[in-house]
Amino acid sequence: MTYELYYWPTIQGRGEFVRLALEEAGVAYVDVGRQKHGAGKVAAALAAQATPSFAPPFLTAGALTIGQTANILLYLGARHGLAPRAEAGRMWAHQLQLTIADLVNEAHDTHHPVGVSLYYEDQKKEAKRRAADFIGNRIPKFLSYFEAVLQQPKRRGRFLVGSRLSYVDLSMFQVMEGLRYAFPKAMMRLEPDYPGLVALHDQVAQRPNIAAYLASKRRIAFNEDGIFRHYPELDR
Repeated sequence: MTYELYYWPTIQGRGEFVRLALEEAGVAYVDVGRQKHGAGKVAAALAAQATPSFAPPFLTAGALTIGQTANILLYLGARHGLAPRAEAGRMWAHQLQLTIADLVNEAHDTHHPVGVSLYYEDQKKEAKRRAADFIGNRIPKFLSYFEAVLQQPKRRGRFLVGSRLSYVDLSMFQVMEGLRYAFPKAMMRLEPDYPGLVALHDQVAQRPNIAAYLASKRRIAFNEDGIFRHYPELDR
């Protein structure tokens, strides 16, 4: 079976968390949005769903259509060795992924704190205030939590869930990449407090399938249309 991933063609966004899982698993997939007239195909598929997704990304697996990033990863993880086999472990991975989703939403809101329908330029004053709180309080709160998960005394291995890599580790890699892009000065100052997460990021980057993906044209560069955006005035 070849999966079909539906997401916008010019940004990493929330679709990137799914791409990383598909790439690590080494399974066949079509990134529909990046085909010719891809954005139109994504919009048409979204409008035609019998059980409609609120927005991309969504994934088709045969007759099954799955929306929401964490939901897609829950599905892929169980089928491609990227999540624990036991139900308790799968739910723990899903819980961590939902917490990552909260972090990602807050990162997005640093540049769109008033409304997503407004341009960044229409809310720069509010963005500066929101970004200052995100850097000063929220990034440390989230990263301290995930660092503590990694450092649990009974944890085996160097991963967030169990003793093997899971989709949660891939997602944390993407979060670290995104935060480094959006807030390079802040992250340079903060990262020494989170050696486990830095090591995890580097370990994921060196995995053969991920390294090949990152070096390929399939990996879209960060840009100021995605979730993680670099505005120097916010990196304080």
